[in-house]
Amino acid sequence: MGDAPHYDVIIIGTGAGGGTLAHRLAPSGKRVLLVERGDHLPRERDNWDSTAVFVKAKYRAPEFWIDRAGNEFPPEVNYYVGGNTKFYGAALFRLRPEDFGELRHHGGLSPAWPIGYEELEPYYTQAEHLYLVHGRHGEDPGEGPVSAQYAHPPVEHEPRIQQLSDDLEKRGLHPFHLPIGVNLSQENGGRATHSSVCIRCDRVDGFPCLVRAKSDAEVICVEPALAHPNVEMVTNTQVVRLETDASGRCVSAVVGRLPDGTEVRFTADVVVVSCGAVNSAALLLASANEHHPRGLANSSDVVGRFYMRHNNLALMAVSKEPNDTRFQKTLALHDWYLGADDWDYPLGGIQMLGKSDAKQIHGEAPRWAGAVTPDMPFEVLAHHAVDFWLCGEDLPLADNRVTLDGDARIHLALDEKNNVEGLKRLRHKLQGMLGHLGMHEHHLLSHSIYLHKGMPIGATAHQAGTVRFGTDPAASALDVNCKAHDLDNLYVVDTSFFPSIGAVNPSLTAIANALRVGDHLVARLS
Repeated sequence: MGDAPHYDVIIIGTGAGGGTLAHRLAPSGKRVLLVERGDHLPRERDNWDSTAVFVKAKYRAPEFWIDRAGNEFPPEVNYYVGGNTKFYGAALFRLRPEDFGELRHHGGLSPAWPIGYEELEPYYTQAEHLYLVHGRHGEDPGEGPVSAQYAHPPVEHEPRIQQLSDDLEKRGLHPFHLPIGVNLSQENGGRATHSSVCIRCDRVDGFPCLVRAKSDAEVICVEPALAHPNVEMVTNTQVVRLETDASGRCVSAVVGRLPDGTEVRFTADVVVVSCGAVNSAALLLASANEHHPRGLANSSDVVGRFYMRHNNLALMAVSKEPNDTRFQKTLALHDWYLGADDWDYPLGGIQMLGKSDAKQIHGEAPRWAGAVTPDMPFEVLAHHAVDFWLCGEDLPLADNRVTLDGDARIHLALDEKNNVEGLKRLRHKLQGMLGHLGMHEHHLLSHSIYLHKGMPIGATAHQAGTVRFGTDPAASALDVNCKAHDLDNLYVVDTSFFPSIGAVNPSLTAIANALRVGDHLVARLS
């Protein structure tokens, strides 16, 4: 490909980081190439089928990684245009200001970021508006200051969730409307209601959206970017290595592999890696050469280290009254995010999950045998299910890391008991309230179906931290603009850059940071 065009920017990956960055760069007129290892996700009936998506994991990448004991496991990754945002729940939270500083946890220390909340705040606002986030700032008393209200009102609670919210308030707590990125067909009198969406709105959390109403990176960013004549995209092209010039200071070529094994090469003034925290680290490690024997951007030996993925629990409670809710993902609770009266350390947050259906519950049947009353069949249980997602902070440990073996297979070492005490206490808080929330007190069931029935280590949806940024080249791989300390034209723009992960979904922070880095690149290229 000696005559292949040269680009101003190549972006590897089209998810929350890469797709958003392309959207930011598109109006600049600079020539941008998006390289995606997958294809467009097919729009088909199975997009909304619980058995296909969760039980059979039809859309999950057909690959296996290896844990520290040498066992294979299927990671929760999806390779399509839009990346993992095609399957995320579109819960788009900001980190709290405290998350950007050093925080003491029961299990250790959560390190400070090299930038503060105030530097990212304008980009949080831009990200919320770009991704059509529906919510209401000011309801969560612990949130940081904001420069603008959400552009769209919160999606109203349906009756059973409104009752849950009222019951939580009666206990002196502060439930708030979960910020969610959805494209509603209409908003009635300034109110966003589930009835205003002429879609299967119960199919947001973990499902690809058949009618493109979820704010994923493909719909919101990639397609609008491609409408600009200066932006191109190639699909079904897995980037396998980056090559450097004779000085070792500049990426000189991006080498991709087509499905038939053919290699293709691309060149650009700036190269951006945005493959997801595990695969971005793996690509940098696979690109080792004489100038960079431990991998690109890795003179500090931090690439692949400090992997985080949250301590999560998906739980199903059983309501005494039927739960006819269709769109359940409208409520969150952060009263114990930073601590509690009986605990000096952060616990984390609680939010609603998408509504369980009989197929999902049937998929859990072997695990739940005897856990519920025998006179409650799956269909009835689904009608009474109320689903919660508990999220606690995973701490960055140097030995939680991504490595490659001689066959370039990904190995992921993870301490699954890292800082879990807070999450246990958060579950205890929820369990202790069930009787006051109209739930059966003894039925709070672990719901691994949302983790694609994989091993706990396979729950990689919130992966972060493997190419951390910082001001010290000896302790970080990237500078504050997410440029590699060791190279002049290499950037990493996905959740890899996180020094810590907080206890909320990382997507909005990845999106906001991509907009921030995008402004930096526009200035650099100008």
